[in-house]
Amino acid sequence: MQEPLVYIDGEFYAKSIAKVSVFDHGFLYGDGVFEGIRVYGGVVFKLREHVERLYRSAKAIRLDIPMTLDEMIDAVVKTVRVNGFRDAYIRLVVTRGVGDLGLDPRKCSRPSVVIIVEQLEPILGAKARETGVSLIISSTRRDPVYATSHEVKSLNYLNSILAKLEAIAAGADDAVMLDSRGFVSEATAANLFIVRGGVLATPPITAGILPGITRAVVMQLSQKLGIRVEERDITPTELLTSDEVFLTGTGAEIVPVAAISGVRIGERVPGPVTKRIIEEFDKAKYDPANGVKAL
Repeated sequence: MQEPLVYIDGEFYAKSIAKVSVFDHGFLYGDGVFEGIRVYGGVVFKLREHVERLYRSAKAIRLDIPMTLDEMIDAVVKTVRVNGFRDAYIRLVVTRGVGDLGLDPRKCSRPSVVIIVEQLEPILGAKARETGVSLIISSTRRDPVYATSHEVKSLNYLNSILAKLEAIAAGADDAVMLDSRGFVSEATAANLFIVRGGVLATPPITAGILPGITRAVVMQLSQKLGIRVEERDITPTELLTSDEVFLTGTGAEIVPVAAISGVRIGERVPGPVTKRIIEEFDKAKYDPANGVKAL
């Protein structure tokens, strides 16, 4: 099997020799932004939406990407094509670039663009959508919106990693993080929805969440199905007593939750609303109208 090729600043390198400098501020300080994107049947799902979010994240940290938005889209498509994967995961990264050991971003002469395309199953496991996952409510709070905002998809994921380590130590698959006020925020790398009385609810951006692309798709599909959707604060008690809970994200896709902190969620997994949404999402992700054709 051919070794995957990685795009770095306009050139392709075999995975085994693809490297960035140890003086890159993305490596030294987590100074950069990224996107995770999926390819389904040769179509890059919601590519423009992902790249637009990348540029918003970059703007928020005053990082000038050395390509236009359309040039970035073309680079992603080209990287998918040279690798030939019809179903794959893309990691698109823009770092501040090579500088010195100080924090000053002005020392970084030019941002660096890296595009990785690999075949990768859903991050919580391919069978998770059938069996559900177990979560804990982490003691690590999501960074507040007035600190390192998770509206920016930056290279700094330490907040999530600490919660993930807590979940691993507890024998759970993942963790739910609360915001600085004690309301539900999101999982370590996925958005969260609850179902109560047939109504969907998901935490708002003010709860410190990433405004997820898959989250937005699920909200659109739910409205199409006639399911009411609310963006509002959710208490831990509401979470534990919900009829259904599921996670959404590019890496995870859509994953039902079976238990949280030892409390069983719902009567069966996936629940009826979650199952309908998964079925609709499976149709949407292979619809060429929802992405950019690469192969």
